[in-house]
Amino acid sequence: MNRRIFLHAFGLAAAATVLAHLGGCAAGSQPMPVADSASHRALVKLPRKQADARVAVAIFEVTSNLPELPPRGATEQFKTALVKSGQFRVMERGNLDRGVIREKQLNAQGQSTGSTAQSRLTGAEYLFQAEITELAAGTSDSSSGINIGGLQIGGGRNQDELGLDVSIVDAHSGEVLDAINVRVALGGSAVQVGGIGALVNTVLMQSGRTPSAYTPEVQHQSSRKTNFDAALRSAIEDAVRQLALRFDGQVAQAQ
Repeated sequence: MNRRIFLHAFGLAAAATVLAHLGGCAAGSQPMPVADSASHRALVKLPRKQADARVAVAIFEVTSNLPELPPRGATEQFKTALVKSGQFRVMERGNLDRGVIREKQLNAQGQSTGSTAQSRLTGAEYLFQAEITELAAGTSDSSSGINIGGLQIGGGRNQDELGLDVSIVDAHSGEVLDAINVRVALGGSAVQVGGIGALVNTVLMQSGRTPSAYTPEVQHQSSRKTNFDAALRSAIEDAVRQLALRFDGQVAQAQ
């Protein structure tokens, strides 16, 4: 086998592999770093209210009605987003037994200074009840491929959607006053490259040389998928932004 021909063919194949891989990276729906995501920027863009102008709210637990999508740290993510928004006074409820109540018990037993044991918890005016409600698989799919002298390059993209529903409940009456739902994309991409040995043999035949049965074959495959936790945080941040708009129409100017 002519070494120059082989290196030429292999160089073409390698370049095609790199281009396909880079194309897959660009096509894949990769979330931006959480601190710089679009949902985070929109949330912190809201004009922060003075403490006495913020409504007192609480969220006990974010739940999921999808067994394959456990809420994991969603409750803490929701509280974080509420605090970051600068629109609400957030009352702790989900972790009282591990924090505030234990501190009050220590104070009541005389093991800490101050009078926290005698102080009542601040009541919440509204409760936010959030639930992961849907996962729509395959809302869009696409794939393509090309064959060049035996070299096969293919790729595809797919998109699922994650749904989050939040109810606004009046803590005094228990009435559900309003509700919002948010959907975010869970995108993915895949790239496959094969037939590099076939391309080498094709180049050999085109140059009038006999293909070799020992020409090495190389396969490459890669895939990327949007991180579920990052997508959930994005949905929660968007939900909190919408909640802020519900409570104060003037905030809409920040959009």
